[in-house]
Amino acid sequence: MRISRRARDIRPSGIRRFFDLLTKVTDIISFGVGEPDFTTPWCIREAGIKALEKGYTMYTSNKGLPELREEISRYLEDKYGISYDPENEILITVGVSEAFDLAIRALVDEEDEVLIQDPSYVSYRPCTILSGGKPVPIPLKEERDFSITAEDIEKKISSKTKVLILNYPHNPTGSTIYKEELLKIAELAERRDLIVISDEIYSRLIYEGEHISFPSLPGMKGRTVLLGGFSKAYAMTGWRIGFAAGPEEIIQAMLRIHQYTMLCAPIISQISALEALRNGEEEVSEMVEEYDRRRKLITQGLREIGLKCVEPKGAFYIFPSIKETGLSSEEFSERLLLEEKVLVVPGNAFGENGEGYVRICYALPREKIEEALPRIERFLKKL
Repeated sequence: MRISRRARDIRPSGIRRFFDLLTKVTDIISFGVGEPDFTTPWCIREAGIKALEKGYTMYTSNKGLPELREEISRYLEDKYGISYDPENEILITVGVSEAFDLAIRALVDEEDEVLIQDPSYVSYRPCTILSGGKPVPIPLKEERDFSITAEDIEKKISSKTKVLILNYPHNPTGSTIYKEELLKIAELAERRDLIVISDEIYSRLIYEGEHISFPSLPGMKGRTVLLGGFSKAYAMTGWRIGFAAGPEEIIQAMLRIHQYTMLCAPIISQISALEALRNGEEEVSEMVEEYDRRRKLITQGLREIGLKCVEPKGAFYIFPSIKETGLSSEEFSERLLLEEKVLVVPGNAFGENGEGYVRICYALPREKIEEALPRIERFLKKL
């Protein structure tokens, strides 16, 4: 057999099949892609244009531009009260996806167990398998607003458990974790000696309460790899720019892998990210306000047409239940696309515990949401 066992064990993304169907249908309203519908703010684009005009087309340090790492350090200190050494504790990556892959590969050995929320972002499980680790799902419950608890985590810990992955605000449910529960999880991580990878890419997109960054909790900076980036808050998905911050030992291990794979993030994207941190805050606030309006619109609309759903607290996703239709998540999603030209993502694409739900990304204009809701209602009435 030419193909490695690990590669054979990786299943194709459950999301991709539905995007392939898009080529066969016209006039679609797509709630599928998890990215902002806004264009990157002009000041950020202009910084990229000027970088090109000035001939910034070369490699940077494997770690990333020093001034960008310094600005991220200041940002994390100002926003969350966490102090990182920009020289040794921050690494610039090609999106948060690369940062996650590097963290898992730097931490996990054969048969180490990795605790993963279920449902979860689609790459957590495959990257864990490719690193040789064993993913252990922690089911999220609708009756608890899909928010993970320390009790849920402790039930899944074994003698082989090494890493806990947290993602909040959460993709695909839009849930978050508040301080009281975070403190319990921190105590558990300390007591059971867990390393935490905290994916906080949606930290700026929160609508109720405040975001508490996990490494800001007592004793957690030394056992946490914090992942962040620019894709969601600054509408910079295509720029592919993210970062990891954490203990020097772990960041340097990630750097050793990074230097032999990606080398460095694109210099133009790094320069533009620097501009985002310095001058992009007004646009971020405006986008968050608009997402909040859409969040309320989609939540009320789905409930009015008969779909039970938890109101999301962050990100730009909602995860309604379709269990009462009697259809599986894939059947529901495929029929809705073909019959009413509305694209949603089946919940089981995010893990077994996502079955019975669909993910709707409401990062699209309100008029499109208002147009889609009657289509979904018409579909439900035909069932």
